[in-house]
Amino acid sequence: MILVTGATGFLGQRVCRRLEGASIAFTRTSLSLGTDLRDFSQALDLFDAIRPTIILNCASFAGGVHFVLKKPADIFRNNMPMIANLFEAAHRTGVKRIVNPLPNCVYPARLTIFEEGQLWDGPLHESVMVYGLLRKLSWMGSWAYAKQLGLQTINLVFSNMYGPGDHFDPVRSHAIGGLAMRFLGAHKLGAPEVVVWGSGAPVREWLYVDDAAEAMVRAMTCVPCEQPINVGVGRGVSIADVAERIKDLVDYSGRVVYDRSKEDGAMHKTVDGTRGAALLGWSPQTDFDDGLARTVEWYREQQNTLNRVNTI
Repeated sequence: MILVTGATGFLGQRVCRRLEGASIAFTRTSLSLGTDLRDFSQALDLFDAIRPTIILNCASFAGGVHFVLKKPADIFRNNMPMIANLFEAAHRTGVKRIVNPLPNCVYPARLTIFEEGQLWDGPLHESVMVYGLLRKLSWMGSWAYAKQLGLQTINLVFSNMYGPGDHFDPVRSHAIGGLAMRFLGAHKLGAPEVVVWGSGAPVREWLYVDDAAEAMVRAMTCVPCEQPINVGVGRGVSIADVAERIKDLVDYSGRVVYDRSKEDGAMHKTVDGTRGAALLGWSPQTDFDDGLARTVEWYREQQNTLNRVNTI
């Protein structure tokens, strides 16, 4: 049996959709579905009842860089118990493999192209230090449980995710979602400008959420690997470039203004996906412009739905 944790979240929803599309049987769980993985007794009871052999772990308390900066104590308090409870409950109930996603902010801030062998080659960027260290700790937990107890974990390092289903919230959403909401809102209101947080200069590699889901499913059957596995193609696009593309997609004619008082984060983040491509037999396939257009359209639909509800 396959168990998807965090099944109602951004990544979890798309993982479930991918499994359904392949007619693979699985069970969902999440906080909104009634199980709080921060509570060990709840986690253990659920795992004991389901007895999964594979866990696709999409459970986390996170958001975009500005959410992480604003809520470091909440990030720490909510994620720490989930990490420990996941591995211990899995061990006690005979789970064979966990597929565990890691954000690329687990890598040192000084790097521009992330290679797995450089994971410990320096400190993390302060803007993502708490969340990055916690997710790095989840890799360490996987190593510890593998060494002592034989629990197998595949740790996939994902680049900045984007796509339909992200938080519909300008602070908690990831970068592209936040930009889409601002440009769509400005277009609707006829606002003269859109403010983009930071300088616009940082370069990010963007991973479409359905590609992340595909990687999660493929990792259920790949050969074992104790070390992290990058999922990506090594190409980045700047925040400013993304903003201009979204501006064109929504047909917005106003100015784009950069608020340099806001944190940029690390200046360049792309991954060397060679190991991931070899182990998974695949690399991300979604063209960035296609994925961006689908994402903006999803946010447009959400905005229209919200407007209809508010007028009833």
